[in-house]
Amino acid sequence: MIEPQKRKAIFLLHKDGMGIKDISRRLEVSRNTVRTIVKQQGNEPDLVREDKIIIEPHLLRKLYSQCNGYIKRVHEKLTEEEGVEIAYSTLVRMMSQLGISKPSKKRCDHVPDEPGVEMQNDTSTYKIKIGDKQRKVVASIIYFRYSKVRYLKFYRSFNRFQMKCFFHEALSFFGYTAKVCIIDNTNLARLRGSGKNAIIVPEMLNFGKRYGFEFVCHEINHANRKAGNERSFYTTETNFFPGRRFESLEDLNRQAFGWSTNRIANRPVGRTGLIPAKAFEFEQSYLVKLLPFIEPPYCIHNRIIDKYGYVMFGGNFYWVPEIASSSVSVFQYDKSIKIYQNRKLLLEYKLAGENVKNQNFSPDGLPKPKNKPNNRKKPTEQEEQRLRTASPEVNTYLDFALKSKGIQKHRFIRELFALHQKIVLPLFIKTLKRALKYSITDLNTVERIAKLLMRQSSYQMVFIEINEEFKERLEYLEGRLSDDVDLSIYDKLGDEDNG
Repeated sequence: MIEPQKRKAIFLLHKDGMGIKDISRRLEVSRNTVRTIVKQQGNEPDLVREDKIIIEPHLLRKLYSQCNGYIKRVHEKLTEEEGVEIAYSTLVRMMSQLGISKPSKKRCDHVPDEPGVEMQNDTSTYKIKIGDKQRKVVASIIYFRYSKVRYLKFYRSFNRFQMKCFFHEALSFFGYTAKVCIIDNTNLARLRGSGKNAIIVPEMLNFGKRYGFEFVCHEINHANRKAGNERSFYTTETNFFPGRRFESLEDLNRQAFGWSTNRIANRPVGRTGLIPAKAFEFEQSYLVKLLPFIEPPYCIHNRIIDKYGYVMFGGNFYWVPEIASSSVSVFQYDKSIKIYQNRKLLLEYKLAGENVKNQNFSPDGLPKPKNKPNNRKKPTEQEEQRLRTASPEVNTYLDFALKSKGIQKHRFIRELFALHQKIVLPLFIKTLKRALKYSITDLNTVERIAKLLMRQSSYQMVFIEINEEFKERLEYLEGRLSDDVDLSIYDKLGDEDNG
């Protein structure tokens, strides 16, 4: 590129009569360049670059919005889903010229790493859309500092047991561990103190020894000590979440596993172009190789078998056949439970999904149990739906009553539904309208309102013609020897009305 002052000098020298050959020799510029500058009269040419790749601006804006402004994810979607072959630098320049993107933040300084010495772990809370609802999840990442490989998984909540399960799953996948794991001053692993003075919980200290590493807490306000892990969360926010849909927690973790262990592991990192998967192959000779078998983490819970042979755990019921009602020990693993009695394994069940509650499970290959659990919850979704669809007035009253303090939802819905079945719909609607007017939620009072409205309207029972041929039916003949129904309760009800 010729500087503007030099271009002016070439033109003025040529204008004063100096030849092109002399100008070229003295200013050390090729003769063709001198001729071109003379034609341009020493001015800078107006060059407009025409891109060979043409992408509609509305498509770039759409993808930029879907990916929450992260251009790296936009580049992936363009090349993989839209079939557009474009260099990342070209895409950045194009989006900058269109005014779509913003200047990127400055990166942190690179710190030299030593193979086999250190890995990092931390958690971060996110609120993301799973299915049709926003859900709160906790992300946990293990990051090997030298090779940059990582393992990502999400949880509804994160406690000490789940932390151990996560380490077991991640390290079992890699087959190796570093000698030190840098963590923050979390109470999940730290007993007291902080930084170099932190004392690790004995349970977690022994847990780390089984795998060949030890926990080390960084100093307070020194989060950059595990900058690689913090960067992993930033990459998760900017490259994993944007432009993806998750139908369930299982689907979220399935995509996170493929993204963290395959996609990111085989993508060049930073300016060095290091590929984590290949760097990890080199680092393995410096790491601690795990034993062929390590007992997975578990928690022990004491449970009582009910009179129908069920054990309740995690909101579901698991059947234990041919065992009398007694106490058992439930060993909770990450994805299964084992039921023991007197150190003898009775059964093993796979844990149900996160959205499966109040369900019965029995061993495969055995007949289904005849009875239901003793303490099985009785949902009221069907009763509530029938009440809400009965009329708008009933729906309005339910909205009011269920928001009131002290209301036991399921019991209230069952008793209200029972009243709905006792009386005709017009009377039921009038009763609830009056109860709503005076903000009444006590069902005994609501029932008295219904009786009052019946008396005020001089309600009379409609005469129903009965076909006496029912006595000849087979069902009647089979049940004629059964006990008579006790109808004395209705006599008491009549006495209350007269009073």
